[in-house]
Amino acid sequence: MAKATESLEQFYKDKYGVLSGDFQKNIGQFNVFRIEDRIRSGTSSPTFIRRDFFKIMLFRGDNVFHYGNKSIPISGNTLLFFHPLVPYTYDPLTSDSSGYFCVFKNEFFQESLRLDLGELPLFTTGSQPVFSLDDERTREVKSIFEKIIKEFDTDYVYKYELIKNYVSELFYLAMKLQPANNPLKHGDGATRITSVFTELLERQFPIESTSQRFELRFPKAFAKRLCVHVNYLNRAIKKTTGRTTTDLIFERLTAEAKVLLRHTDWSIAEISYVLGFEDQAHFNNFFKKQTTMNPSDFRQV
Repeated sequence: MAKATESLEQFYKDKYGVLSGDFQKNIGQFNVFRIEDRIRSGTSSPTFIRRDFFKIMLFRGDNVFHYGNKSIPISGNTLLFFHPLVPYTYDPLTSDSSGYFCVFKNEFFQESLRLDLGELPLFTTGSQPVFSLDDERTREVKSIFEKIIKEFDTDYVYKYELIKNYVSELFYLAMKLQPANNPLKHGDGATRITSVFTELLERQFPIESTSQRFELRFPKAFAKRLCVHVNYLNRAIKKTTGRTTTDLIFERLTAEAKVLLRHTDWSIAEISYVLGFEDQAHFNNFFKKQTTMNPSDFRQV
């Protein structure tokens, strides 16, 4: 049976046979590649499945990208954004294809910038974030990717902060090219309830003091706040994202737990409390199940 979702961990295993050395150490993993190098290595086109990570690509050449239920032919220089909830693939690469792509998880930005990529118009479900570039824009995007590659290969202690800024340039450059519309405004009921659910979830973060507490930890609590039946909420989330309501809550909760463990001096008991757990033991079990590490071990890495 084909995999329902490819994780970033599996991506590295498939491409390299081993995990990136600092996979467990960073809050969110980032990497950048040249397409020419992927062609020379004999890498095939990706399987048409969802991923749990984001991808940005500058593609030079002719191809057809299959994005959700759409097949989008492209030619020339094209900037593309891939959402983890939308399955995608593309036709086999030809020898004259070239360009760059980078992969990363939402947590890569939530660690310091507190930026939720899912809120950007580029990554909303139903959007078509594919941008044909003129020569001037191509030079600009190519320059950004080259800066990312150059910085990625250094030992500079703040290199990931610089890389976040470079990737943010790609976000905002593309949004300048995107028509000013919100695809969620005219969506169906499932899309609208998913949008409101996401906004309600994110509104509880960041947690900035030990007196603050994450209250809506379960689908029933969200359904009550949204005045809908929990079964309707769960069906809407599943239809729109392909994932369960609980998965989305736990993913966001884990991201905040990592931030608090890494960037505060709060005790693990305090972190357990602000994240809504009854006691530290429950939090320890939750965190280990989500990350394979104990909170204390993660804090020491």
